[in-house]
Amino acid sequence: MSSTARWSAAAALSLGADGERHPEIAQLPAGLPDVETLFSFMRDAELRFETLRLRLEERTWVARDETVRLHELLLRHPGSARVTTIRPEDRTPTNHDVWLLDGETVRTWRAGHRLGTVRPSRPRVAGLDGRDLPGTARAYHPRTGLPANSLVDTFVHPAGYCQNVLATGACRIVGSELVGGREAVVIESLHPRAIEMAGDRPDHRLVLAVDRETGVVARLEERYGTALSRLATATELSPDAPIPDSAFTLSIPATAATIY
Repeated sequence: MSSTARWSAAAALSLGADGERHPEIAQLPAGLPDVETLFSFMRDAELRFETLRLRLEERTWVARDETVRLHELLLRHPGSARVTTIRPEDRTPTNHDVWLLDGETVRTWRAGHRLGTVRPSRPRVAGLDGRDLPGTARAYHPRTGLPANSLVDTFVHPAGYCQNVLATGACRIVGSELVGGREAVVIESLHPRAIEMAGDRPDHRLVLAVDRETGVVARLEERYGTALSRLATATELSPDAPIPDSAFTLSIPATAATIY
């Protein structure tokens, strides 16, 4: 089950009669899906739950050494999300950054710098969902926004990643496995082209494990030849988990610096 055709349906889902979006595919059929079906299933991932607890462990290997980052997401539709990024090699109480959305306002806190920000949520660019535009020019509009170009955004809102990265390479379904005790479908993209020029190599390969229940990405591997350069794994993926209101509050010390 492979495909070399360019999937371009990241923004293809229309509103239902009730004015809301609903998943095009309620659940994957038995067995392994084809690439196009899996991409469409992934596109609608965030529509399959009202709350989500997600914890990611990200490991990257660069010239200087291995780097580890932990990303913790608490999400409640519509419009409430908290992302905490932790640097475990720094064992001090200030080894984390927080990004918080309450629907209208984005607050951030960089504990190591004692720096906070408060600003309106970024509005959506007008004209991106015109029906006269080709599919590749239309962008997915999330139900609840997350930090742009972040790892948690890729895992929870994979539509753009499928369309603009994975689908630029030769994709194939390679099997299924358990990730964190949950069944996942594994897809491979060979030499995708939508990356920085410095890494644009013919032996570049991406391998994703996609949670079969929700469509959220459960694991992402990036390889150059046989060398693993990045591995991000969901160590916790809990849809519709209880999340208290207090999780979406952020107290910035009065003595901290605050910009805009």
